[in-house]
Amino acid sequence: MIGFVSTTEPASPATALPTADVDRSDPAYRSWLKEAVRKVRAESGRSADTHLLAFPLPEEWGVDLYLKDESTHSTGSLKHRLARSLFLYALCNGWIRPGRPVIEASSGSTAVSEAYFAQLIGVPFIAVMPRTTSPEKTRLIEFHGGRCHFVDEPGTVYEVSAALAEESGGHFMDQFTYAERATDWRGNNNIAESVYQQLRGERHPEPSWIVATAGTGGTSATFARYIHYMQFDTRVCVPDPENSCFFDGWTSGDPHATSETASRIEGIGRPRMEPSFVTGAIDRMMKVPDAASVAAVRALEGAIGKKAGGSTGTGLWSAFKIVAEMLAHGETGSVVTLLCDPGDRYLDKYYADSWLAEQGLDITPYARTIERFLATGEWPGPVGERP
Repeated sequence: MIGFVSTTEPASPATALPTADVDRSDPAYRSWLKEAVRKVRAESGRSADTHLLAFPLPEEWGVDLYLKDESTHSTGSLKHRLARSLFLYALCNGWIRPGRPVIEASSGSTAVSEAYFAQLIGVPFIAVMPRTTSPEKTRLIEFHGGRCHFVDEPGTVYEVSAALAEESGGHFMDQFTYAERATDWRGNNNIAESVYQQLRGERHPEPSWIVATAGTGGTSATFARYIHYMQFDTRVCVPDPENSCFFDGWTSGDPHATSETASRIEGIGRPRMEPSFVTGAIDRMMKVPDAASVAAVRALEGAIGKKAGGSTGTGLWSAFKIVAEMLAHGETGSVVTLLCDPGDRYLDKYYADSWLAEQGLDITPYARTIERFLATGEWPGPVGERP
């Protein structure tokens, strides 16, 4: 049986679980299922909401910028919400069985959170991830009892995950398919409802823009659907890093767009158009250079004293540009983006000049753009375009 053994080696077929299904009418299974759902729901009840941090901008600009700090979840990232929803969805569909592993294709943060929930309900967990995933994320997965199965080709994580599930009799969670449907986007304390409730007392309670980067696309879909359902005028922008196909697929309308190189910004950007990326729900996309993402996340630390991961920088760069556009058009309002996970997971990457040099990334011109923007509200080049 595959157990909670801390190892980075692949699961061996010799240790695979039998593939025979459980009897879902069996009282013992029904009792286990009820207890598993209770534990996951109870965990939500023990969790406080995450903070909405104000980024310091001159008050006279008339535009306010906020970051929804998802790093304060118990597993340290935005993916905690997703993992909880995916586990409830899979449990209620009868896909997760006692004693059998949950397998996920993940670049790190989702796997950390799913390992936590797997341990909570007492089932094994295997994360299938690129070998380039940060060592700190690997440590956290193993800390929560999970196992790490590394692949050299990032594009193979899907088929490897499915194969491991088949040979073990486990369940491939498949966040890239189910992220957009597992979350209750109409409300029920999802991230979108939370943001609007937290903004009620602000001078611009209905944001002009919400900026949400995309890994699975589940968060941007939740925001966009909630906005349409509640009949708000807020627009949703999805920034995309280098080495990701989402921007090209969205602008060209090509559902088969691909990227041959893996994203350097962990947690976002994908080599294919994922099923959970709902292109029709969002209003705008931006392509963000990786060096700009790093410059932005370093500027964030200087402004509010918090380190964050590279995906936060991708969103913050785009939020800065949107604020500059609003100022250029004489508009007032608010913009919300996400602080997705803590920067201590990436000290050897986005905060290491040696890593930047290895990657050939020069953040200097982007840092200067941010400095100019924060000082004057101006953005170099044309900012008057609309989606």
